[in-house]
Amino acid sequence: MFRQAREFGPVVLIPLAWGFVAAAHLRIVSTSTLFIAHVVMATLLAGFAVTGRSDMREGVLHTWWLVIVSGFVATVVGAMGFRVGSSGSLFQGIALFGWMVLPAVGFVDTGRRVSKRAWIYFGSATACVLGAAVYALGLFVSLPVGPVFGLGLVGGGQTLAILDAAFGYEVNDSVKRATDERV
Repeated sequence: MFRQAREFGPVVLIPLAWGFVAAAHLRIVSTSTLFIAHVVMATLLAGFAVTGRSDMREGVLHTWWLVIVSGFVATVVGAMGFRVGSSGSLFQGIALFGWMVLPAVGFVDTGRRVSKRAWIYFGSATACVLGAAVYALGLFVSLPVGPVFGLGLVGGGQTLAILDAAFGYEVNDSVKRATDERV
């Protein structure tokens, strides 16, 4: 059951996380709630990195393990941003842009390794980078819709890729084969 939670949990957690970030930008959630969300996310990421390490030592799974560990660091930095005063927004920005761009690395590697539906992963990587650019441009030119639209691109791209990874037969089967060979 724990393996299934690790395998399918991101299908729920990724869109939930980006929805939460969008809600924060729309000022629907408080900074205290965001701090708690960062702590919870860091805890989940640490648990996933530790428990998934034995299954994620090579190939595309190793790339994703590195993304998760790097994301853990970015998330902890983001959590610190809620507690350090004036430089807090820099730390929060590192976490936000980290989670916008880090998965793009995993998507590109996954796209290189799959023979079918690689376009999903390359498209998702593009959505991450483009979404980060739209987000930043929206902040720079003070377009109120820009940041949320950028978040939507990132969240949509990441959700599409994780749905394919979790339910698509090729990636899912190759992960299971790699895991079965080690057991």
